[in-house]
Amino acid sequence: MTDFAATRRAFHLPEGITYLDGNSLGPMPLAARDRAASMIRDEWGEMLITGWNRAGWYAQPRRVGDRIARLIGAGPGEVVMGDTLSIKVFQALSAARALRPDRRVILSDSGNFPSDLYVAQGLARAVDAELRVVAPEDVTAAIDGDLAVLMLTEVDYRTGRRHDMAALTERAHAAGALTLWDLAHSAGAVDLDLTGADADFAVGCTYKYLNGGPGAPAFIWTHPRHADAVQPILQGWMGHRAPFAFDQDYAAAPGIERMRVGTPPVIALAVLDAAMDVWEGVAPADLRARSIDLTEAFIAGVEAACPDLVLNSPRDSARRGSQVGFRHPQGYAVMQALIAEGIIGDFRAPDVLRFGFAPLYNDLEDVGRAVEVLARLLRDGSWDRAKFHQLADVT
Repeated sequence: MTDFAATRRAFHLPEGITYLDGNSLGPMPLAARDRAASMIRDEWGEMLITGWNRAGWYAQPRRVGDRIARLIGAGPGEVVMGDTLSIKVFQALSAARALRPDRRVILSDSGNFPSDLYVAQGLARAVDAELRVVAPEDVTAAIDGDLAVLMLTEVDYRTGRRHDMAALTERAHAAGALTLWDLAHSAGAVDLDLTGADADFAVGCTYKYLNGGPGAPAFIWTHPRHADAVQPILQGWMGHRAPFAFDQDYAAAPGIERMRVGTPPVIALAVLDAAMDVWEGVAPADLRARSIDLTEAFIAGVEAACPDLVLNSPRDSARRGSQVGFRHPQGYAVMQALIAEGIIGDFRAPDVLRFGFAPLYNDLEDVGRAVEVLARLLRDGSWDRAKFHQLADVT
């Protein structure tokens, strides 16, 4: 059994704060703070450029990738780190599209994160492809013989709705298409098995449930059957088979290494590496069971105490990730009032109060306090103050 009391103690959780926004930014692992300091002091400070070899900076993207691979159902040597999630989406999507040159259609859904859709729109213009966007419930029916790539975020960022990865991948393959899965709201929150689902490509960020810190680098996975065949449009020197030969022409590195682009963010990767320590000994089945316990308790509590709120997430836990949304006409102001009371969730337009439950550090006491404060604010109307209606730059 996973000791979630021990994993909770591994984080710095500010006193008086109930943190339910790990699906936007995870809190700081205590080990990350110390690792960042030692990396800057002992490696960058003392080793200077020799750290690329002496401290293993060059190998970091693969080494940290292997630690993430265990959490997403991938094998050793199949995941590499670096760059932002949007860049990794572009790499994976362009590579998948190129593997189906006789097809033009990229299919996604309206619940996909907008940045993924923006990337797909730009790529479609560049390579004469067509992006089709349908409602999440219409994806299966939209998969046909014209499809090149099915690109979906496994857990919807706004509703928490979870796609059936295995079933949709099987359907896409039967139609001759490939799949690309964005795991931004899945990795570290739910049980994942990319290999078992027979997916083709996957990407994800590490600053949410993996707690790598603001701007932490993204990861990319390619199924081994494609790893030596893919040719991403975005090619960089770290993805060259001999980067320090400084050849004028690009020659792809073997396997997932070709999905590297530029110089890796060494300090950020050191922080993420330390953040991954807390995952040692965490069983995926335990993680999922605790996630369901927390989200079920929250839904039951809110619906009993806040009858004016409308559930914006699937009621069936099998179709839900590790976040819950409720709708309120003035959701932004209500969330700002909650934050002022030390209950930190977030808001998604147009009217969604969004709460992320991270099994590593959230518990039933967090659920109870959040329900209690939310009910009080709605009951006494104290959320309806001018200062809570003022939009901040980041909502």
